[in-house]
Amino acid sequence: MRLEGKPVVEGRARGELLVTREPLTFFGGVDPLTGVVVEHGHELRGHRVSGRILVLPHSRGSTVGSYTLLRLAKRGLAPAGIVAQRGDEVLVVGCIIAEIPMMLVPSLRELCELGSGRLAELRVERDGAVLEVL
Repeated sequence: MRLEGKPVVEGRARGELLVTREPLTFFGGVDPLTGVVVEHGHELRGHRVSGRILVLPHSRGSTVGSYTLLRLAKRGLAPAGIVAQRGDEVLVVGCIIAEIPMMLVPSLRELCELGSGRLAELRVERDGAVLEVL
């Protein structure tokens, strides 16, 4: 499967997909010391974001979430890349300062149907972005 999208933060990433239909709170929702989702009631609770290509509709919560992404990156625990439906400020700023490749797609339907665990490669360049599920 190959999905093209809008580039947000340039870079390349390869890793397993971690897919959610729910927005994610990074500040208080992802443990910056372990990279594990700890948000109560979230479908990804207990899953590690580290080294994975995180697929989500958007983030939510405090702007401190951007710095949580940076803290994760400094510890080597950040997502390898992020694919989102909406580029909210927290997510975009977090990916910029943490240097996490990010692209936007108009719909997550196909990726949600695929689910987590498949190996994928994300390539984000100034003039285009592609996610290839291997």
